[in-house]
Amino acid sequence: MNNIALGRYMPLNSSVHRMDPRAKILILLLLMIAIFIPAGVFGYVAIGLFILFSLMISKLKISYALRAMKPIFWMMIFLLVVNVLVIKTGTPWIQWGWFTVYSDAIYQTLYIVVRLMFMIVLTTILTATTKPLDLTLGIEKLLKPFEKIGVPAHIIAMMISIALRFIPTLIEETQRIMNAQASRGVDFENGGLKEKVFSILSLIVPLFVSSFDRAEQLANAMEARGYDPNKKRTRYKVLKMTGLDIVGMTGSICILGICIFICITKIGM
Repeated sequence: MNNIALGRYMPLNSSVHRMDPRAKILILLLLMIAIFIPAGVFGYVAIGLFILFSLMISKLKISYALRAMKPIFWMMIFLLVVNVLVIKTGTPWIQWGWFTVYSDAIYQTLYIVVRLMFMIVLTTILTATTKPLDLTLGIEKLLKPFEKIGVPAHIIAMMISIALRFIPTLIEETQRIMNAQASRGVDFENGGLKEKVFSILSLIVPLFVSSFDRAEQLANAMEARGYDPNKKRTRYKVLKMTGLDIVGMTGSICILGICIFICITKIGM
C-alpha cells in the first residue's frame, strides 16, 4: 500500500507536466469514451499505443503505472471466477469432469480487465502529471459555462481535487491501522469467516473515524483561512493553451474516431 501510484503527483520535468490541465482532462474524457466503444482488438491496440506514448513523454515508468492496478487485482480474479461459472458459450477450452471453461468466459474477462487497466493508467497519468491545484483550476474552467444553469463549478472542482488528493493518504492510513491491529494480535490473513469479518471490522471502523476526523480538520483549516466557495475568486495563474495541448487533443480525437470507425465497419471484430 505504501507504493500506491494512483492520486500521487510526480514532480518531473516533462512535456505532459507542462500541458494545460484543461487539455489533459479533455484528453482523458475522450479516451474514456473511446475505451467504452466496442472497437475490438484494433481499437484497443490504438488506445494502448497512445497510452504508452503518453507514459514515455511524461517520463513515467511502466512499472509505476502498473502499481496503480494492484488494488483491483483481486477484483480481476473475482471477475474471472464469475465469468467462468456463468458464461457457457463459445469453444470449450478446459474440461475437468462436469466443469468446463469456455472461450467466451476468458474473452469477456479480458475485455473488462483491459478496459479497467486503460482507465486506471489514464487516471494515473493525469494525477501524476498535474498538481492538485492545477487540476482543480482546470475542472473549474471546464465547468464554468455550466454556471449559467446553476452548476457550482468551483465547489465540484474542489471536491474532486480533494478526493483525488486523499486517495494515497487514506491508503497510508489503512496500512498504519493494519500494522497497529496486527501488533495487537489481529490476523488479517488466516482464520475462518467469523475471524475475518471481525478483523475487517477492526480495520474499517477506525478508518472511518480517522477519515471523518481528517475531513473535519480540513474544513476547520479552510474556514480559519477565510475560504468561502461562494465568493468571487481571482487567480494568480492564468491557463493558456499551447501547440502541444492542441496536438494532444487532436490525437485523442483521432483515436476516438478510429474506434468509432472500427465499431461501425466491424473491422477486426
